[in-house]
Amino acid sequence: MTNSVGIAGDRIRSFIERVEHIEAELKELNEGKKEVFAEAKGEGFDVKILKEILKLRKQEQSEREEQESLLDLYLSAMQSSDGEQAKAA
Repeated sequence: MTNSVGIAGDRIRSFIERVEHIEAELKELNEGKKEVFAEAKGEGFDVKILKEILKLRKQEQSEREEQESLLDLYLSAMQSSDGEQAKAA
């Protein structure tokens, strides 16, 4: 069915309703995720660390190793800089 400008209103409505349905499902899933984190927190687990583990598990091993190497390098550079500043003072 088309209107006066040739746009299929029923087709547009179908797309919109499908997206709305997906958004409702996402909302439910996010609520479920919050409940799981609340349960973990209630049992004494650190939610921030659990989220970090989830982030790490999504990465490829090589990407994770590269980030860890860079982190170590940057921390080492900071410590060396701190030592040099202490000598200068």
